[in-house]
Amino acid sequence: QVRLVESGGGSVQAGGSLRLSCAASGYTNCMGWFRQAPGKEREGVAATYTGGTDTYYADSVKGRFTISQDNAKNTVYLQMNDLKPEDTAMYYCAASCHRTWSLLNSYKYTSWGQGTQVTVSS
Repeated sequence: QVRLVESGGGSVQAGGSLRLSCAASGYTNCMGWFRQAPGKEREGVAATYTGGTDTYYADSVKGRFTISQDNAKNTVYLQMNDLKPEDTAMYYCAASCHRTWSLLNSYKYTSWGQGTQVTVSS
């Protein structure tokens, strides 16, 4: 397991952009972003395997969000464009994957950050 530190959340108006960052304390085989709105289940937003080129997105964010990584810094980013009020949630970084489960399934991850709030107003 690794320790994760997220940053970059905030409040924006609809149509705006935010960039989230997540720095891991050491090597991790995968990293992903999840979000949880009040009264809703945690959902996978975007994820990738470390050093890989494949990326995975929830249908609700495809074409608007981009996950990228800086392997030298053990850091993953989530660029969020064209934000909508329904994107409002606490966003969590996750890392250290089991072999089973898909990358957008929270059960796959063993390390979690504290979360960063994203609020989008209409």
